[in-house]
Amino acid sequence: MDRSQKEEMVAQLKQVFQDSALIVVTHYTGLTVAEMTELRGKMREAGATYKVTKNRLSRLALDDMEFKDLGELFVGPIGLAYSTDPVAAAKVAVEFAKGNEKLVILGGVFNGQILDIQAVDTLAKLPSLDELRGRIVGMIQTPATRIAGILQAPAGQVARVIGAYGDKEEAA
Repeated sequence: MDRSQKEEMVAQLKQVFQDSALIVVTHYTGLTVAEMTELRGKMREAGATYKVTKNRLSRLALDDMEFKDLGELFVGPIGLAYSTDPVAAAKVAVEFAKGNEKLVILGGVFNGQILDIQAVDTLAKLPSLDELRGRIVGMIQTPATRIAGILQAPAGQVARVIGAYGDKEEAA
């Protein structure tokens, strides 16, 4: 990698650090190509990205950031999982790490605040933005369904009463 390529990589990483709501730092020692491909595929499905980075270049990209202390985690083979969704990258990374001991979560950054391993795990347990949107739509629709049921009930009751009177008249 020549100097211009390194400068371009630092600029890309800086952009990732600025644009991402969540960045999860991982060690990936021992992951096979197939496992890495599976991890990247799961990240893409969730709307996140997984990227292997050079530690020195990543630290250079962090120089101007308020969370430049994150650079202390950049030791050994480092991969970054990042997303604009506040929980997507954490969900996939934690889930994958549970099934594969070779992926180790070291920490992360959420909206400028450095997270430890427990905080990343806690974020992974939260519902994603899409799940929250679905819950809100469900909560909004539920009262409407109940109102429709209540409005239909009196009409049904009136019909049953009239039907009962009709049956009573026929029997008499």
